[in-house]
Amino acid sequence: MKLSYTVIFFSLLASAAFAREESILARVTSYWAGEGHKYASTGRRLRSGHCAVDPKRIPYGSKVVFPDRTCTAVDTGPAVISRKAARLCGRTASQIKAIVVDRFFETKQEAMAWTSAHPHFMTLQIVRPGSHAEPSDL
Repeated sequence: MKLSYTVIFFSLLASAAFAREESILARVTSYWAGEGHKYASTGRRLRSGHCAVDPKRIPYGSKVVFPDRTCTAVDTGPAVISRKAARLCGRTASQIKAIVVDRFFETKQEAMAWTSAHPHFMTLQIVRPGSHAEPSDL
């Protein structure tokens, strides 16, 4: 009997660890170094592969999996927290309620090219820090 309780406990513990991975609808915007952004709100120097999130919804250090790359959540901003882009251009209730993820690029040209080649809204995979799950393209 004691063994069955132990197995149940460890099964619940394992499922909680894997529950740190989720898919979420996001309005994806972009920003670049030329806008005066050199350092993230966390103090880290911004580089390609970083993104800004609402840290209440996506903790810093989380991996945000885009169709072409996995980025690390290291920054935030008032427009990301207020979800301004989603509220202004969302056409459905789920789009209007979507989170905003602002992806960082080194140049304006890279940012504009990526933005024009991808939809405004997309489902992103979020892997929270400490999760045992690994993003598929890390």
